[in-house]
Amino acid sequence: MVAIEGIHEPLARSLHLVLRRAVADHAMRERRRVHPPLLHVGWPGGPEDVYVVRLDERLDHALRTDVVAAMLHTARRHAPVAGAVPILWLTRSGPLEVGDLDLAWLAAARSAGAEAAVDLVLVVVTRHGWFDPRTGVRREWKRLRNR
Repeated sequence: MVAIEGIHEPLARSLHLVLRRAVADHAMRERRRVHPPLLHVGWPGGPEDVYVVRLDERLDHALRTDVVAAMLHTARRHAPVAGAVPILWLTRSGPLEVGDLDLAWLAAARSAGAEAAVDLVLVVVTRHGWFDPRTGVRREWKRLRNR
């Protein structure tokens, strides 16, 4: 049997709340319309590490994979529960559509996850929602309120 990667419907309530939190945190922290992308590894609302994705920085697949692997290693050492697997979320400006940058970091996350023998979840987060670039599952809000 082949496992299908990514997030699928129906979405577990706990995952919905965690990803909603990632969107709310991003909207609250980032007020600029255009800003540099950030790669987060950890748990929204909990411990996380952040890597600033500089657009002028020329990272190839191997270097992006090394970045994800290092951040994954650190996040797993600081996991709120032993053995917990962190999620990755790429915060960026722009529409909720798949872009080249999203796919480049998704490929790196897949490689780093395979090296660490864990299934990693990577979602792209904007001020108005999130989506899984593997499956297209998404949530959008016109005005997101903190709960």
